[in-house]
Amino acid sequence: MKRIELISTTFLIGFVSTLQAQFTQLELFSGFEKTDFTLFSNYPINANSNLSIATLAFFQKYREEENQIFDEVGVQPTAFWNINEIIALGPSLYYNSFGGFSERLSAKFTLKNSRALLVVIPTVAYSEKKDASLGEVFTQFQIQKRLTKNLSLWLNGQFLTVWDTFKSHSRSFQQLRLGAAYKDHQLGLGVDFDQYGTEPIRKSSFGIYYRNTF
Repeated sequence: MKRIELISTTFLIGFVSTLQAQFTQLELFSGFEKTDFTLFSNYPINANSNLSIATLAFFQKYREEENQIFDEVGVQPTAFWNINEIIALGPSLYYNSFGGFSERLSAKFTLKNSRALLVVIPTVAYSEKKDASLGEVFTQFQIQKRLTKNLSLWLNGQFLTVWDTFKSHSRSFQQLRLGAAYKDHQLGLGVDFDQYGTEPIRKSSFGIYYRNTF
């Protein structure tokens, strides 16, 4: 099967970085079709925390040999300037095992209350390998229902779409997680839907996930 070039940014740091200034979070998702491992962190770099460095690293591995052309590794550090509680701007350098290096500029819009959170991150980028501009929109929501002081229920969703030269589909995904959390440990069920290429090749995977924040 022909190798497909794509750029995929699982920007899970979106909602967590709005909840606490400094954190490191690990997530493992293992399904029937693939396994994902994601590490992301956020650390302030000045006293009032309006400047921060957010770092994402992830690894995606498919089980079946015929799908392993979609195996993927990505690393992305981003410097964010938090203008206020709703708006942040930041440049980043992203490396992806399919798409190579790209320079990026993102805006982050955040709406939240004590139980729910919505983050929308539009991005413009330039891919060195493709020698082309890219347009991307990432959306994330989070709903929390606290049962006791240490126990809560969570529903999380992440949605991404990437378009080469703003007109040709490159990559999309939809990810849902439903689980329970005890203190900083979260466990539950997940489903991933992935789309690759201009005439999308569609993949899906159901499984379980574990998330820890420290």
